[in-house]
Amino acid sequence: MAVMVLDIGGTAIKSALYNDGTLTDIKETPTQAAQGGSHVVNRIKEIIKEYQKDYSFERIGISTAGQVDPVRGEIIYANENIPGYMGMKIMDIIEQEFHMPVNIENDVNAAAIGESAFGAGKPYKEFVCLTYGTGVGGAIFANGELYTGSSYSAGEFGAIVTHPEDRILGKDMFMGCYEKYASVTALVNSALRVDASLTSGRKIFERIGEPKVKEVVDRWILEIIYGLTTIIHMLNPECVILGGGVMEQPYVLERLREQLYQHIMSSYHHVVIEKAALGNRAGMLGAAVL
Repeated sequence: MAVMVLDIGGTAIKSALYNDGTLTDIKETPTQAAQGGSHVVNRIKEIIKEYQKDYSFERIGISTAGQVDPVRGEIIYANENIPGYMGMKIMDIIEQEFHMPVNIENDVNAAAIGESAFGAGKPYKEFVCLTYGTGVGGAIFANGELYTGSSYSAGEFGAIVTHPEDRILGKDMFMGCYEKYASVTALVNSALRVDASLTSGRKIFERIGEPKVKEVVDRWILEIIYGLTTIIHMLNPECVILGGGVMEQPYVLERLREQLYQHIMSSYHHVVIEKAALGNRAGMLGAAVL
């Protein structure tokens, strides 16, 4: 059975046709997120209509940024990267437009579902999945199933408080939290204080051989470990799957595997650290499974 799948991010909407474990006709369309949630939903409609010109499909699976109520198909929280996105009933809107079943899920949850079915999570029933990019996203698999919590929002690992001395209530909910120190945004901000030309993760790792740059990266890796230490002790997973483009850098995974076990109790040393296997296809594959 053919399924139309979409993965909505702040920068691009990835789309494809899924059939029997394979994605075909993969495309990327600019989200134009700054124009707001209604505009993004219209973009989704346009993309689906384009696929309908060439393909027949019976269902639509959607992975999206933001916290999602997958039962009601509604965005229950979204930041200002997509203004006006919170509260949008995307499932109802798309079902009414195209008269076929639609499923929608948070992007990191969808990626974890994809990794469970086709990727690094396949051998494990108990694992966590984290993505490091602009922020830090997370998902939890327990007994072979996605764990969503009481309101579908479990796995907000970016909100773990790792630096309470930096908390200022009422200013920014994420002050002192994991994603302020362990995201790629945090890495770049630290690197810019060393050299104003280090404006991206790619540029930073091109100069990893320089002692000052390596020092910034090593300090950032330690911040990743601080959060993982809490997550591992709290959830006792078999495996931690790490995603995001920065995890393609071999140095990061090597250092994490070298240092992490010093920070966790010996009874947790069975936990395996894996790189996400599906890259930017994970969300679409997860949406297809849904």
